[in-house]
Amino acid sequence: MVAHRWNRPLLALIGLVLVAQGIGCSSTGIAVRERLGYAKREQLVDRVEQTRDAQAGARDQFETTLDELKSLTGYEDRELEGAYSRLSKELDRSEKRAKRVRDKIRSVERVGTALFKEWESELELYSTESLRRASEEQLDATRARYERVVVAMRRAESKMEPVLAAFRDQTLFLKHNLNARAIASIDGALVELEGEIAQLIADMESSIDEANRFIDQMSAGSGAGGSG
Repeated sequence: MVAHRWNRPLLALIGLVLVAQGIGCSSTGIAVRERLGYAKREQLVDRVEQTRDAQAGARDQFETTLDELKSLTGYEDRELEGAYSRLSKELDRSEKRAKRVRDKIRSVERVGTALFKEWESELELYSTESLRRASEEQLDATRARYERVVVAMRRAESKMEPVLAAFRDQTLFLKHNLNARAIASIDGALVELEGEIAQLIADMESSIDEANRFIDQMSAGSGAGGSG
């Protein structure tokens, strides 16, 4: 994972070019990076790192949006228009953070699929049976770790939309009712919403921990194998 670090500015520039051409997230983009010395295994580790960081950012933003909702208690009617504007902005940030998490998880899955497909096909190239078996065992172990981290990411991802839906509803209701009735509605929803966000954050923390374990194991070379 260290070999390509020095070349990151170049890889980032090439990535932007690929995105502009509409192939940055495709198998073509993965292959181009590999030809530049950025192996699929390294790409996978980096994508997991990026997803972990995106989840951490989303976790913090969801907490900020909840805090903004909580702060509405006790507001006077004349203050609610400004409160709505702030809450709407936090909701928008939450939506963007959630989308980034979804996109990053998809990118992990694309690289993972490419890596394991290639690794499986290359098992047939071995002429020494003992080496083929050793590589197959490494493949199975790496795939098992990969599947654990993806399952954890997807579990956390699945909890985002219900929370976003609740945020949207409360924000829209506040927009249409800039008065004490809207505050009462938010107060009534906060207990349930706090519980949903607590579960979301717990799942995100679990996913982040799983990602860190995967990164550590792959970086230590315990998942080496295949040409990618």
